[in-house]
Amino acid sequence: MDKKIINTASTPTDKPDFPSSNAQSSNTYQRHGRTTAINDHSDLQVLKRIKRYLLPKEFTISPALLDEIVAGYDIGDPLADALAAQNIKFARPLQHTILGDSLNHKLTNNDLVNNPSFSALTEQFSSHPDWFDPKLAQIGAVAYRRYPLMLIWLLRNVALMAGYSIPALSLPLIQTGALMHDALPRLMRTYAYILAVSEHPSSNMSAVNQNKPVEQVLAIGSEGWRQSIQVRQIHTLVRQNLLKGKGNAATGLIPNAEQHHNPDGSWNTDYWGIPINQTDMIATHLQFSLLIMRGLRLLGARISTEEAEGILHLWSLASYWMGVDLDRLPKDEAACWEWLYTYLSIQQLDFKMGQPLAKALHDLPRQLMGEDNRRGRFVEMVNASVTRTLVGDDIGDGLDLPKSKIRFGVLSSVPILFALDTARQHNASVAHKLEAFRAKRQDNMNWWLKKNDDYYK
Repeated sequence: MDKKIINTASTPTDKPDFPSSNAQSSNTYQRHGRTTAINDHSDLQVLKRIKRYLLPKEFTISPALLDEIVAGYDIGDPLADALAAQNIKFARPLQHTILGDSLNHKLTNNDLVNNPSFSALTEQFSSHPDWFDPKLAQIGAVAYRRYPLMLIWLLRNVALMAGYSIPALSLPLIQTGALMHDALPRLMRTYAYILAVSEHPSSNMSAVNQNKPVEQVLAIGSEGWRQSIQVRQIHTLVRQNLLKGKGNAATGLIPNAEQHHNPDGSWNTDYWGIPINQTDMIATHLQFSLLIMRGLRLLGARISTEEAEGILHLWSLASYWMGVDLDRLPKDEAACWEWLYTYLSIQQLDFKMGQPLAKALHDLPRQLMGEDNRRGRFVEMVNASVTRTLVGDDIGDGLDLPKSKIRFGVLSSVPILFALDTARQHNASVAHKLEAFRAKRQDNMNWWLKKNDDYYK
């Protein structure tokens, strides 16, 4: 099999970030075909920005972190994978066991409660870990939910679009048909998950859906808790199906799709590692936490140091529940940027693979409003402008996103949002009015969920 993937984004430079004394280690970290040399993307705009503005001047890539990231390619979710190997779907039984519902007798009859992997999951989801601070998480959730329009902008045009340039993240989605044939439902389900994770006592969801009021962020039995279990099961089933060669939606859709399989059709773990592995799950964790938080700040939101810590803390619990090894998660914002820079530096880029996903997401406004709808075209241009402005033109070009002459108009939000946030911090009346506007705006943006999701109806 040809292990060559075309890198359309960057060329090698003459000054390595990696110390020359670690040449032997640099050979070992490239043991997967998906891993490029650490200097191949040094001219990528997003990496240059991270290095210039967010990393210490003396920063160099850590050999230990590099090896840890690469080792994570070969690790999935051992507990959930063990259950999947026994054809056990654990989401509903786990919820019923912990919440004490009526299915307990069925679980006993099936001896599921005596399964060591199921017992370990039950212990993990039955209580919060000792390190979890609900007050800090709530501070982060309030800040995360404060800007509903910006939140979905950044989820769609930064967190998701930026990931489409990395084939290791794109291929599982393409192979399953996700985000291409059902782009709107997939986008809104992802949006629903980040709303569930960040639901807090004053977020107004209980008034909207007439459920029991939320007493604590990510409480046991909360919607965020439930959806974390469900997402973990979905990831496990997708991982197992891809390993068995059951995902073939990429055939005929991306160039040379056959090179991504073994001859028997199964997933090529030598090249890609395990699908939805520990390292790629941490990258997703940072997409939803670090990148969205950074985007909010760039668009003018005043997010304090404590609020930033709270956002990362909130998503650390969500990611832990979704099967990420806690010891692998970076512990603070500085460590997050070091981890992300290292990860992006060694990922093979193949924009051709990500273009179908990018197109499906980009075309949504006109699909909803009509092909000739001017507003739809305008929304598409705004979305593409957000990606180009915050992620970079090289990725925008690679994903074939359109260019707009007024693309930097998105930055007009910066002084507006900054001024509103400043007023909110110093005037209780303004803060109350802005929160009422936020709640109404958030409710309006949930239109699809209110039609299709029982929790949001």
